[in-house]
Amino acid sequence: MSAEPTSPAPTDGSFVAAALSNRSFVAGLFITGLIAAMALVSFVWTPYDVTQLVVADRMKTPSAQHWFGTDHFGRDILAMIMVGARNSIAVAVVAVGIGMGIGVPLGCWAAARGGFVDEALMRFNDLVFAFPALLSAVLITAIFGPGAINAIIAIGIFNIPVFARVARAGALSVWPREYILAARAAGKGKVLITIEHILPNIASILLVQGTIQFALGILAEAGLSYLGLGTQPPMPSWGRMLFDAQTRMMVAPHLALFPGFAIIVTVLGLNLLGDGLRDVLDPRLRRER
Repeated sequence: MSAEPTSPAPTDGSFVAAALSNRSFVAGLFITGLIAAMALVSFVWTPYDVTQLVVADRMKTPSAQHWFGTDHFGRDILAMIMVGARNSIAVAVVAVGIGMGIGVPLGCWAAARGGFVDEALMRFNDLVFAFPALLSAVLITAIFGPGAINAIIAIGIFNIPVFARVARAGALSVWPREYILAARAAGKGKVLITIEHILPNIASILLVQGTIQFALGILAEAGLSYLGLGTQPPMPSWGRMLFDAQTRMMVAPHLALFPGFAIIVTVLGLNLLGDGLRDVLDPRLRRER
């Protein structure tokens, strides 16, 4: 899933006005901000200690004492979801950073050089995309062992060709512009042109693609943790909470309901934010609306 190349972003004033009038952007920003705030709060406060086992309170249903109930070890589910949000966001942010930090320079380099370099990069991208993202991540973590670090590396590696392809497509649409030709006529090299002219003009599509990959990173981390290859106990993870709940669905459905709902809401918020950004940053879509 990739963002389409767009025209240059609007000015600050018009961006704010367009963003606040876009329902998808506002809803996505609110949901994403709420999840991010919950993760930040978990650094300094949670209702209960997520590493404390209270067997006497195991599998309690939601109540005034435990808003989301407790799991099979007596741990507070709300506290686990808060800490799990922190872990999921951290994995997704670093993985997207890896993909963007390596993929964008590669894509811009391929667009600037063309020829064999461009063709080789595209064929490598095709090879990577031939394997499902989650399957590739499972393979990497299975080889190097489970854990959050290996999950970050696995998800980040898949993000590299995604950002490389998006950056290349955006850069290729900018290189024929008149101001690029003028910069070349003035004696500027390809590296300087890329830094001064190409990257600022494709920043909007990279930002939109970043939100998309962030949502996919959350899903990938949850999937790896569900399989036991992501964040390891005693640190909570939404995917691991779903795994632990699968054999107890009939007696305690809240064990799966709340972490599943957290994943759905987070991915929904990020997708709405990405759709809103695309609408706001693309003048063609704004004119159509």
